[in-house]
Amino acid sequence: MAEHPPVEGWTPPTALERQRILNRSRTVAVVGASTNLARASYFVMTYLLSSSTDFEVYPVNPRSAGSEILGRPVYASLADLPVVPDIVDVFRRSEDLPPIADEAIAAGAPVFWAQLGLWSAEAARRCAAAGLDVVMDRCLKIEHARFHGGLHLSGFDTGVISSRRNYHD
Repeated sequence: MAEHPPVEGWTPPTALERQRILNRSRTVAVVGASTNLARASYFVMTYLLSSSTDFEVYPVNPRSAGSEILGRPVYASLADLPVVPDIVDVFRRSEDLPPIADEAIAAGAPVFWAQLGLWSAEAARRCAAAGLDVVMDRCLKIEHARFHGGLHLSGFDTGVISSRRNYHD
């Protein structure tokens, strides 16, 4: 995570605040969802749909609308979703964040989440002014795994629980 300048009217949420956001959220709209297995959005969607979480996931991508990603119908925009998502998780370029923030506000989503490497002071200002929680430059998958005990060094849930100590350190 890079160092970012302060944004007037918004303070990045603490770890505890991010954990609370995740604990109260059940629906996630993945904006910029992709069918490409090599894309981060596909990897994160795979995790969000796994038995490690209980999220309901809605892929959003206007170019793929009407198709499916991981068995889920793809929507053209947040306005087309059948629910108000608890989290709008964005996988787009930073310059695309302000208009997506406006869509999230219009949709009534309580949380705007921009993935690793994504940052927009303007999007943060707009969302914070509208009362949304804003998380930027953080991966929803990594944060969820961190708080729910499933984060391995490589970012995968190993499924192994052990009290064995590594004496080689």
